[in-house]
Amino acid sequence: MSDPDDTPLTYPEDEITFAIAPGARAPRDERPNVIVFFTDQQRWDTTGVHGNRSALTPTFDRVAAYATHVARSFTVQPVCGPSRACMQTGLYATQSGCYRNGVTLPSDAPTLAHSFRAAGYHTGYIGKWHLASGEPVGPAERGGYEAWLAANKLEFTSDAYHTVVFDEEQQPHKLPGYRVDALTDAAIRFVDEHQAEPFFLFLSFLEPHHQNHVDAYPPPEGSLEPYLDAWTPPDLRALGGSTQQHLPGYYGMVRRLDEAFGRLLDALRSLGLREDTVVLFTSDHGNHFKTRNDEYKRSGHDASLRVPTVLTGPGFDSGRRIEQIVSILDLSATLTDAAGLERPERHEGRSILPLVRDPGAPWRDELFFQISESEVGRGLRTRRWKYGVSAPDADPWHDAHAERYVEAYLYDLEHDPYELDNLIGQANHARVAEHLRERLLARMVEAGEPPAVVEPAPARARYQQREVFDDELDR
Repeated sequence: MSDPDDTPLTYPEDEITFAIAPGARAPRDERPNVIVFFTDQQRWDTTGVHGNRSALTPTFDRVAAYATHVARSFTVQPVCGPSRACMQTGLYATQSGCYRNGVTLPSDAPTLAHSFRAAGYHTGYIGKWHLASGEPVGPAERGGYEAWLAANKLEFTSDAYHTVVFDEEQQPHKLPGYRVDALTDAAIRFVDEHQAEPFFLFLSFLEPHHQNHVDAYPPPEGSLEPYLDAWTPPDLRALGGSTQQHLPGYYGMVRRLDEAFGRLLDALRSLGLREDTVVLFTSDHGNHFKTRNDEYKRSGHDASLRVPTVLTGPGFDSGRRIEQIVSILDLSATLTDAAGLERPERHEGRSILPLVRDPGAPWRDELFFQISESEVGRGLRTRRWKYGVSAPDADPWHDAHAERYVEAYLYDLEHDPYELDNLIGQANHARVAEHLRERLLARMVEAGEPPAVVEPAPARARYQQREVFDDELDR
């Protein structure tokens, strides 16, 4: 007699029913869903498309090849809370008032959630918020989001394998698994539960940010050892900082984020939503590993400002590489434009959809950025030049802006992309500094700041082997 466990199981076809046929879905609104996959403190050059040789981001690199890769993508404020406020409101940090960490987003600030809710979208937020007054975050401080599974400062309510977030009723939930996986699981559940209606989901990770209470970068178990001798960016190789101590764990975090990105895209495909959903992958700021100041960001260098960015979904799967300089404010504007929503009355960003359709579309190809906490700083980045100033008399924790600044740095990014040779004060670069100084002052006023003065840096001896021609000033 055969073992009952070996008996094949068969079912009459007419006894099998599916709520939704495989590969199809229930009828729904034709407007696209929108998901933001938001990492924390991720450098642009963690990706293969930007030269990293450690194979950390196969999903990101694949999407960048067939969708829209924003190759020069930047935050306008390289610290957690302010950058997040910029993304949510489309305003500079000084305009929303969130110019440093610890400032609550004003309850009347128009956010992405408000725009999508007004258009009939169901909105949800999962992960790190960092724009409220305390923990757990009350309804009035959630920026208009409906579904809520988040913590204000996720780095203090959780650890790598101890993820604690709060729901709409402010009740705590411990989610199983490594923190990246736990939040991704929650996002997939959200998508599954709301597939019959248009939704806007903001999925905000902590990784690859450091774990504050131990000042370490804890990757998934077994994910540190493969990167002990990994490729190191030139600035970190030259300047050291905490690179040797922290880069392997940081890379392990990045790899797991990329896997989570792939899992989310797979979930959309399995639910028949892949072609109906715009997905933005980006980060709030970068990481310089204590090479530019005594922590990890809050500087005007690309290591702090530049982030990896791709968009995929309806309108973006064109294999386009956007070479123009794009800010987090522009990404905010792009999301509402992609959904066909009205542009908020106050918004400093510009949608990149015209660039996706036509690479030659008009575009102001420069970045204006603000810095707080480490300094009251301002800067301008063009394709060729990086120019920054700092206010020596201002308190970076209490002053949103200043009346007096002094030139701090000038980099020739075409020949020094990792910003290792500061040219400020060089006699043969004085015209460049003067030209950028005027442009920066104009951008500061345009952003609503009071008029200020910028004092030139002390002159240094002429750099014998460098010269700047007239046609290089505006690059």
